[in-house]
Amino acid sequence: MFQLSISFALRAGAGLALIGAGGFALAQIEGGSGAAPIASSGSFEVSSVAVDVVGANAEAARLGGWRLAQRKGWAQLSQRLTGRSTSLSDSALDSLVTGIIVEDEQIGPKRYIAKLGLLFNRARAAQILGVSNTLVRSPPMLIVPVQWSGGVGTTFESATPWQAAWARFRTGNSSVDYVRPAGSGPDALLLNAGQQDRAGRGWWRTILDQYGADDVLFPEVRLYRQWPGGPVIGAFRAGYGPDNRELTRFTLRVDNGDGLPALLDAGVKRMDEAYQAGLRNGTLRPDTLLAAVVPDPNAAAATEELSEGDDLEGLSETPIATAMVFSVQFDTPSAGAVASSEAAVRGVPGVQSAITGSLALGGVSVMRVSYDGSADGLAAALAARGWEVDRNGTTLRIRRPQAAPPAPAEAAQDE
Repeated sequence: MFQLSISFALRAGAGLALIGAGGFALAQIEGGSGAAPIASSGSFEVSSVAVDVVGANAEAARLGGWRLAQRKGWAQLSQRLTGRSTSLSDSALDSLVTGIIVEDEQIGPKRYIAKLGLLFNRARAAQILGVSNTLVRSPPMLIVPVQWSGGVGTTFESATPWQAAWARFRTGNSSVDYVRPAGSGPDALLLNAGQQDRAGRGWWRTILDQYGADDVLFPEVRLYRQWPGGPVIGAFRAGYGPDNRELTRFTLRVDNGDGLPALLDAGVKRMDEAYQAGLRNGTLRPDTLLAAVVPDPNAAAATEELSEGDDLEGLSETPIATAMVFSVQFDTPSAGAVASSEAAVRGVPGVQSAITGSLALGGVSVMRVSYDGSADGLAAALAARGWEVDRNGTTLRIRRPQAAPPAPAEAAQDE
């Protein structure tokens, strides 16, 4: 599966562009000991749109299939968001579609049969349909994908197909806010398979702060190969929380090893549905002990020493400011936006530090902000600096207000 950005005005070499764009997308998610997640929070996705088109030649049939997929995809999206199916002109759809995902295709001399996925610009599509483009999401959840194969459990120690499947999963339609590490830096050391059995809240509190998350999820797969190149069975288990409690488990099978990516993609989709269901029914929620404030033993010892007959005259009461850590989500269309947003947040009075812990260029990144005050105080301080702020517990979502469209010029009057 790969993504192909389309522009009907520039499709003279669509066949070569298809191959080139596929290679570029794969190059984007490779690096380190894992795959970097694809940012998709700015798009609405419609998957598995079937088309069967006949044209004058193979190229005409393919372009006709893409246009038909756009129309059918928009009808499905409007039905899902508004409850009624609507249609738009092909020129309007060309400006709304940001990409086509080729799930499966068969190209003949004059016929094109395919199953495609459509990505629509979230802001513009929501404006046309009259719905909100913001999705109510869970608190940030750190993903630790564990793959067992040949009796060995692997997360980020080396590149695995299971971690790559989570990296290419598009989260734009999911209500779960996944924090997906790329396997670079200390990821392999901090998030190995052995962490599934570590229930210590102090440890997890430290790790989650590093990634700007509120809790941890353990999607696990055990791969069983019948013989080399033969059928592959995947036993999936969705775990959550420091205690790695089980949410669901299921089994999928493919006939040969070439179908392993499709098997894992189906497993990721099933797990996401399970996590969303757990979020809706209240099963999946952050562990309250992870947010508990641990008392400082040094402060207690100092208080005890002062109470043993010391002369307290002349000492004045000085309020002690306690910094709290908050997760701040912000748009990062480019690397420059990361530095400028961090600098802007650091300039807010009361902010001690602002460090990006989860980076997604082209999407929404997460900044770890240490602030002397409450979440309401931080939200008010950011709003005073011109940000649009949405708050969900200790997680804040900030955006720069969009500039108002220019007023239409008045027609010149003849004097």
